[in-house]
Amino acid sequence: MTNKKVHFDKTYMAKPNEVQQKWYLVDATDKVVGRLASDIAMILMGKHRPAYTPHVDTGEYVIVTNADKSIFTGKKLDQKKYTRYTGYPGLRFETARERFSRKPELVLIEAVRRMLPKNNLAKRMLQKLKVYKKGEQHPHQAQSPEVLELAIPRKRFAAK
Repeated sequence: MTNKKVHFDKTYMAKPNEVQQKWYLVDATDKVVGRLASDIAMILMGKHRPAYTPHVDTGEYVIVTNADKSIFTGKKLDQKKYTRYTGYPGLRFETARERFSRKPELVLIEAVRRMLPKNNLAKRMLQKLKVYKKGEQHPHQAQSPEVLELAIPRKRFAAK
């Protein structure tokens, strides 16, 4: 029997100052809110990278335009309810249709927020999400974002 040492490969753990973060531009026109939110959450967390580390913010910046043109499937516009606390006794309820007509960018931000981990890192991840409701204009041209196609519709959701 030989005294041969076995070497195992070490797991790479990213460090906060090593991570290079890119900017991505996503057009939400005719995209399903939930599918788009889950794809955005994965990019914000950094799970698309091979160097994903749970306790380090390895995610990228995401700019979403045309949030007012995203869609819900089924009867979610009328059945989904958002609850908020006013600070006084009692709660306020609002349907998805009411909130979407008032502030469509809030609907997408809230969907992404609920898909992020429930810890202190999630706040920093969510700050890297920039959502604009109308048009292709955004104030982040200097970062030269790459165009990214997310939430590609399946055949049953495709426009007819």
